[in-house]
Amino acid sequence: MRRALSLLALMGVLAVVLGAAVPVRASELVMFERKGCAYCLQFDQDVAPIYQKTEEGRRAPLRRVDLSGGVPADVALARPVRFTPTFVLVDEGREVGRITGYASDEAFWGLLGALTQQSALKRP
Repeated sequence: MRRALSLLALMGVLAVVLGAAVPVRASELVMFERKGCAYCLQFDQDVAPIYQKTEEGRRAPLRRVDLSGGVPADVALARPVRFTPTFVLVDEGREVGRITGYASDEAFWGLLGALTQQSALKRP
């Protein structure tokens, strides 16, 4: 254990000295979608063009995943995703909340706001 911690510390020092970035698993909003999903297309029209420009988009960038390809190995879900779109708020690789479906941009922003407050994603 002590040796592993020393190795991690050494890697951090080397990254700083060499100017390399040490990868950090940030928060993200994972959108599970399927080809031909009408609600996904509506989200694309209503929200996707502006999402990255918002405070929520800066705190939890949008990552799109085709559900037919399965769940990415670096995402730990609390339960399976069955419907599209499903938006899973992930922090450090683990699900902290989700929004199933898409009805409107107003509903999406309201649900996402509640979700981010609930999960306490207050990163700068």
